[in-house]
Parts: sequence; C-alpha cells; structure tokens
Amino acid sequence: MEYKRTELADNIGFSSIIDEKFKTSSISIRFITPLGAQTAAANALGMGTLSSSNSEYTTLAALSEKLSSLYGAGLSSFARKRGDVQILGLGASWIANRYAIDGEDIEGEMLGIVRDCLFRPNAKGGEFDAESFAITKKDLLDRIDAELNNKRGFALARAAETAFTGEPAENSCYGTKETASAVGAAEAFRAYERLLRTAQVEIFFVSPQENPKAAELLRESFSEIDRSPEAVAFRNKSPLRDDIATAQDEFDVRQCKMVLTFKSDSDDTFAMKMLSTIFGETPVSKLFMNVREKMSLCYYCACRTVASKGALMVDIGAERSNLEKAKAEILHQLDEIKNGSISDEELESAITSIENALCQVGDTPSSYAGWYFERFCDGAIRTPQEQLLDYKSVTKARIVQAANSIKLDSIYLMLNKEVQE
Repeated sequence: MEYKRTELADNIGFSSIIDEKFKTSSISIRFITPLGAQTAAANALGMGTLSSSNSEYTTLAALSEKLSSLYGAGLSSFARKRGDVQILGLGASWIANRYAIDGEDIEGEMLGIVRDCLFRPNAKGGEFDAESFAITKKDLLDRIDAELNNKRGFALARAAETAFTGEPAENSCYGTKETASAVGAAEAFRAYERLLRTAQVEIFFVSPQENPKAAELLRESFSEIDRSPEAVAFRNKSPLRDDIATAQDEFDVRQCKMVLTFKSDSDDTFAMKMLSTIFGETPVSKLFMNVREKMSLCYYCACRTVASKGALMVDIGAERSNLEKAKAEILHQLDEIKNGSISDEELESAITSIENALCQVGDTPSSYAGWYFERFCDGAIRTPQEQLLDYKSVTKARIVQAANSIKLDSIYLMLNKEVQE
C-alpha cells in the first residue's frame, strides 16, 4: 500500500491510497465546515442533491441508468458530524479499468460524472432542479424519522444534546425535522455554493493503480472558485459542569435506555481508548462481565470515547427498575479502575481487541479513506501498525491516571410510560 497526500490548493488536500489488491477504485470528497443548528439541514440538503442528478443526467433515473451501464458503479452523498464540525461529501466507486470487458475507460467516465455532479449541478436560476431536490428532501426527512425509530441511536443523540448543550456538538448533522422541512431548493443551492467557497476539503482516491488525472481534474475545477476557507477545530474538549445534568423522555418502549456521559481534561488519547476498552468495549470488559453477566442488570452495556470532545459515554438498555442499580455498579466499576484494579489479562485483552480492529483497516477502500481522514483530523498521519505500537506502550499507570481524570457530567434517560410506584 502506498499513501501520499498533496495540497491541490489552500485547504484542499488530495490523498492517494494505492493498493494493488483491490479490483475497484473509489473517490470521496469531504467538505468540512462548522456545525450549526441553522445551517446543518441546508448543508445536508445542498450536498445531498448533488448525487441525484447533474447538468448532463438531469433525472435520477437517467443518472442511475448511466451508472448501471458502467458495471454497476455507485454514487452517493453523505453527512456526518465529528465533534463540533459537520462533514459532508460526495462519494463514488467503480470497477477498475483493467477488468472492463471491452477496454472501456470506466474511471475516466466516473471521474467526469463526479466532477459534473459537484461543479455542474442540475440547477437553474439559483436553485436546484425541483424534482431532484424533492427526492433528496424526502430521503433526508425519512432518515430523520428512521433515527427516531432507532431508540438506542436516538438515546445517544439526546445524550449528546444534554452533554454538549450550548456547543456545536449538540446538533445533528442533518438538522431537525423542523429545520429540514423549512429548507427550499434555493436555500439548499446557496448552502452548496457556500460550502464550495468556505469549507475545508479533503479528497481520498483509493485505487489499485495511480491516476494523476483524478487530482488534476479536481485541481482545475476548484481553481475556478473564489475560495475563503473557514477555520475548524477538530478537537475541542467540552467543559465539565458544576452539577450533573439530567434529561429524560418517555416513549412507548419496553426497554429503557440510560446514557452516562463522563468528561475528562486528559490529552492522553491512547490511555483514554485503553480505558474505554477495558471498561466497556468488549465481551470481557468490566461492564459486560459485571453489570450484564454477573448482576443481570441490563440487556446491553457498552462504552465509547468521543475523543473530539474529551468525553466518554456509557449506554445501557435495561428494565426501569434496574436503572439506578446499574448506574451504581457502572460507577463502582469505574472506581475499581481508578484504584488500579486492572489485571494483566484485561490489559492484554484490550490490546488484542484494538489490534483486531486495526488489522481490518485496508480490507475495504472505505476503511482506508476513513482511517487516513481520522489521522488527518488528529494532526498526525500514522499507519495502523504505528498506532498499535502507541497502544502497546500504554501502561496501567497511564490508564489509572486517565480514569481519575474523568467525572460524570450528565445523564440521559429514555423511560417507558409506566407509572412509577
């Protein structure tokens, strides 16, 4: 595998990742912008509409037919958040030219389609085509509804709102149903144009062979835009509250949810990840073995880090009557780590779990792009193998120190509608 990043222009990076084992190529263009309640939905709709048509293929049906003719090539848009930033983009994948039956230039055609979608959209008079925009808007509203139906994901989103109130990270990358419903084709188009001018851009080209034309095509296209990129902060630790905040909702659910958000002022991200893994990320973690297996207080109990905000979240699904008991045991297990109760077996298991995850980087083109984008956000480009050495160097003392740096900040409860006794 060969990785190389170059600057196409100010705040426009192009990363080429070449691995001969792949039979497909892909490109993803990420626009990075501050996350805001008033702009999230318009940004998501502006970028999302680009993948439904362009100036040459003016309907979703026509574009889909063209992609199908290119051996089932794929084209999609995406919206995500990472801490206080919103990440929007366009992605495409296609079969490598060497596998085309009649020697077609599949890559050349797909790069042209991506360019047209991004820089020559299906728009007139300062607004997106009505049909293309309507399709995108319906898809976004359906996605927002679907997230409400995913109760565990909804609980984590509401926990983030509670923990990061007043910070950009409290917002969804899609906006709310109300803000998304209010966005029209003209506003979405203005958001798209604003992103081209002001967002930082990171492009990832993953292929079995190099193609300088990919970078050059995008360099030329971006050169026609008068850009003034806005600064973004990829890591902005959330301040700890003086008092623990609690928020709750009631739904027609059988299984209640609880999310505990802890915050830390530690900069030792490797020790924090090791702590999270030992605490609750594996089937042999302290939370799984004690809260779930030994005490049977929950259906699931898991832990995750939010490194961009200096936070750690524990979420469980449990009967309402067991929530307080589960909370007490979660805090007890954290205290155990704070007091140095970490066995050699737990340490080895955490390293094995992390190593298994790192070994999967490179199995797919998207895993390469995701890995190197995260390292760009971290400010240090490292291979999975180099990162593994960083984890292996973490001592028990560093994990204990990281554990003692975290404090409970907020609690989110999703309760059923049963009447409390």
